[in-house]
Amino acid sequence: MIERHITFTVDPAKSEAFDRFFTERYLPAASVSPGYVRVELLRAADDPSHYEMTFRWQDGEAAAGWRNSSVHTDLQPDLKALSAMGEIRIFDVVV
Repeated sequence: MIERHITFTVDPAKSEAFDRFFTERYLPAASVSPGYVRVELLRAADDPSHYEMTFRWQDGEAAAGWRNSSVHTDLQPDLKALSAMGEIRIFDVVV
């Protein structure tokens, strides 16, 4: 199993729209992707502009399948309009 951590910077004026986009569009689309395990959206308690999305996938192939899917590609313009993507880190799940 792998986990991908993706950081985002969101203008606080867009945070409600970003949260809604994630809940109403991004999460439902990702959750039906083959190999999906879970996704969470975190907002830093001390910095409302800092978000982290954590994805868990059965394996790297499943994660790549989502990343390269037309559904994911179609979501990118709206995601980019609401946020700036930062670092992406990939972890092997040990336990």
